[in-house]
Amino acid sequence: MSIDSAANAAYLIAALLFILSLAGLSKHETARRGLTFGISGMALALIATIALVLDHQPPTLGIVLMVGAVAIGAAVGLWRSRSVQMTEMPELIALLHSFVGLAAVLVGWNGYLEPDLHGELTGSLLGIHHAEVFVGVFIGAVTFTGSIVAYLKLSATMKSAPLVLPGKNLINLGILAAFVILTVWFVISPALWMLIVVTALALALGWHLVASIGGGDMPVVVSMLNSYSGWAAAATGFLLGNDLLIVTGALVGSSGAYLSYIMCKAMNRSFISVIMGGFGIEAASGEGKDHGEHTEIDVSGAAEMLAGASSVIIAPGYGMAVAQAQYPVADLTRTLRERGVDVRFAVHPVAGRLPGHMNVLLAEAKVPYDIVLELDEINDDFADTDVVLVIGANDTVNPDAAEDPGSPIAGMPVLHVWEAENVIVFKRSMAAGYAGVQNPLFFRENTQMLFGDAKDRVGDILGAVKDQQGAGV
Repeated sequence: MSIDSAANAAYLIAALLFILSLAGLSKHETARRGLTFGISGMALALIATIALVLDHQPPTLGIVLMVGAVAIGAAVGLWRSRSVQMTEMPELIALLHSFVGLAAVLVGWNGYLEPDLHGELTGSLLGIHHAEVFVGVFIGAVTFTGSIVAYLKLSATMKSAPLVLPGKNLINLGILAAFVILTVWFVISPALWMLIVVTALALALGWHLVASIGGGDMPVVVSMLNSYSGWAAAATGFLLGNDLLIVTGALVGSSGAYLSYIMCKAMNRSFISVIMGGFGIEAASGEGKDHGEHTEIDVSGAAEMLAGASSVIIAPGYGMAVAQAQYPVADLTRTLRERGVDVRFAVHPVAGRLPGHMNVLLAEAKVPYDIVLELDEINDDFADTDVVLVIGANDTVNPDAAEDPGSPIAGMPVLHVWEAENVIVFKRSMAAGYAGVQNPLFFRENTQMLFGDAKDRVGDILGAVKDQQGAGV
């Protein structure tokens, strides 16, 4: 078998492994297996590509640079994956998307500037090639700057508030219209200045699109950029004539787009409106409204309330991730369940700043999968629950989403925690959430606030519950 045939066979197997990876990652129980499939597929693809390149040309400086780049990238990837905190995962993923976009831009430019390739293509094939170059550069550039802005917002380096420029929708539509016109012009009569212009326009569009989106919609942005990076990879595959890149890019692009749709549905958002920066621009509702006084509770009071409960639901949010409280929360869950308390978790689809973020944190702390339920599965059970622990969540438990049509998050499906008999909210302060909206839940009669670091407070409650258990209470 020739190297070409072997490489094509390896690409086919790698593509199948990527499909199996996506299938495995769709369930908690098979996620580890899915990750293994994905790693195996990527390793096989890299080996096949290097072997194919070596077979077509003798070892040169270019080959040495390619192998060196793979080695450096692998070393940096291993170091970063070992050192990154789970709280930093959303911004890391956003940053990785930017690399895919930048790679697509560089490959597109190379595809236009390489003289040998132009000599091999004529007529309609050359026109198709120029279209591939233009589209690939545009998608890649939008992904690059959009991902950088998402990284800056998620890491709090840049304010999460949306950028509101006069006529912002006209700016976006104008750039898209210019892209279509320039693409047709470039296919008919290609010129370097057009490639420079479309690159600049796409970089500006990527920056403006994500900067115009409010922090409350950031989970959608992450999945949206994941989709963009997939289409950028597919465009690169067309330019390089690499079937594996086309298949893989299409898988990532389509799955990312579907995930974005699911996130928008979970937030009662229009996908088109979100990606065009149409949400999050309203003034925060309720900031000047007098909600009354909040009620505080101490550790002993919270422990006593839990000791007398028969059913408890825990609603985690990004604050739990920041405090690294998932481990004491898991310990408290085990202790309460040993005492016969029915403990379950209510996870909102966009809890945290990345789809599935809370599920990963809870799995990391060894919380059983069967007691981690999604919004649709558990929302009707709050009315029959004795105690709800809201740990670091804010916007996802805001009753204004269901009760105040004028709220910026109006219509967003939320966890109806306020329907429980008692609600204990773990929070550092009374500050508004990531979407900048005050939460009237904190001022309700059945809600009590427990201030401080969530990890410390949960640990203190765990100790108090164990002391009560030891005393025979």
